[in-house]
Amino acid sequence: GDPNKTGCQTCPYIVVIHGSALIPYFGTKTRYEDLNSYLQEDPLSLGPPEAGLPLRPGTCIPLQLSALMRHGTRYPTRGQIGKLEQLHQLLQTVHPLQGGPAAAVCPAGRSLARWDMWYRPDMDGKLTLQGRHEMVRLARRLAARFPSLITPQRRYAFITSSKPRCVNSSLAFRDGLVRAEEPEVNDSLMRFFENCQKFVTLVEDNERAMYQVGDFKQGPLMKKVIEKVASTMCVPASSLNADLVQVAFFTCSYELAIKNISSPWCLIFSEDDGKVLEYLNDLKQYWKRGYGYHINSRSSCSLFQDIVKHMDKAVAESKSSVPISSPVTLQFGHAETLQPLIVLMGYFKDKLHLTAENYDKQMHRKFRTGRIVPYASNLMFVLYHCDHAETPEDEYQVQILLNEKLLQFPYSNKTVSRYTDLKNHYKDILQNCHFSAECELPKNNTSLDEL
Repeated sequence: GDPNKTGCQTCPYIVVIHGSALIPYFGTKTRYEDLNSYLQEDPLSLGPPEAGLPLRPGTCIPLQLSALMRHGTRYPTRGQIGKLEQLHQLLQTVHPLQGGPAAAVCPAGRSLARWDMWYRPDMDGKLTLQGRHEMVRLARRLAARFPSLITPQRRYAFITSSKPRCVNSSLAFRDGLVRAEEPEVNDSLMRFFENCQKFVTLVEDNERAMYQVGDFKQGPLMKKVIEKVASTMCVPASSLNADLVQVAFFTCSYELAIKNISSPWCLIFSEDDGKVLEYLNDLKQYWKRGYGYHINSRSSCSLFQDIVKHMDKAVAESKSSVPISSPVTLQFGHAETLQPLIVLMGYFKDKLHLTAENYDKQMHRKFRTGRIVPYASNLMFVLYHCDHAETPEDEYQVQILLNEKLLQFPYSNKTVSRYTDLKNHYKDILQNCHFSAECELPKNNTSLDEL
């Protein structure tokens, strides 16, 4: 069917049933159209005018666009599928398929035992059909939002992570445009975190670095959720742990994102359970990709510098009255690519760290990954040239859009900034943040507090 129409099997825009109360709590597994609800009615809508239309049409002309995008909706990873198989086999053992007296007593457990385990290990995080549609539509919306930049005559720089879900997202995005180049794989930019030895050794591969996550998994809030889920499924609570309960919750989100159905996995969770499981997911992202450790974001400085380098070049070319050599740069990475960069720039920072102990205090936290990096999330830098500027500094201005909505600059609380002010605010990152130095493994033992 046509992905822009409703009523076909592949379309994601059908009525969502029971699991809808859980949708705000899916974190990094959130559907893009659940963040921008107007897309459910019209997948090509640019949203309300204040969402992010070009700056002062006729006065300021878009000069360059740098767009960093997360891949579209993907299948679960091999590890998640393995845990789901483990949980499903447990349910089939406790609730044999031939039935028995327990069937009437425990409809949820029996329903899940009979559920078709259709995920296979070889799916391993690959892009789904829905994910392709998301990318095609995002490309079309971008072309409609910036028609002077994205034209049939122009070439675009396509850069992608080597992961198939990112390569295929870039190809689907390209299909949404009239003409585009072959994507170039660049893991040093899109998967910088893999090349940062300090991050890999002291955070990624260091269980101690995730002690807040471990404490929360063992804490009273998760224990309560585990016991309630065990009771609903009629399995011993001792046979479950936080990881298995979380994979059941994620399966609810996968079924919604991939098949647009409210899965029986959704029915074992209340909204309060969803809030606790969202916090568990956010806690992990906070300490591994967010404000938990400085190296998480400092490892992304080369990506920020690359974006500014492109804007610098465009400004120089504009001043010399020569054509802009790279008017549009399109980059395809991961939540792990976008989130550290967003943190590096100071967005969504709470007054207190997220910890295992302050769940209640963080109920209204800014750091909620479902609102920052859902599937197909995107961060766009738009450089403008403004005629009739009052001063030379006003001639070049910039806007930043996150998920197609204007972001306020942390230093002004305005949605437009002089380019010189942006560079001045981030002077430390531009001048003093050197990837090799930031990511060099310390010779002496380093405490977590020093990260």
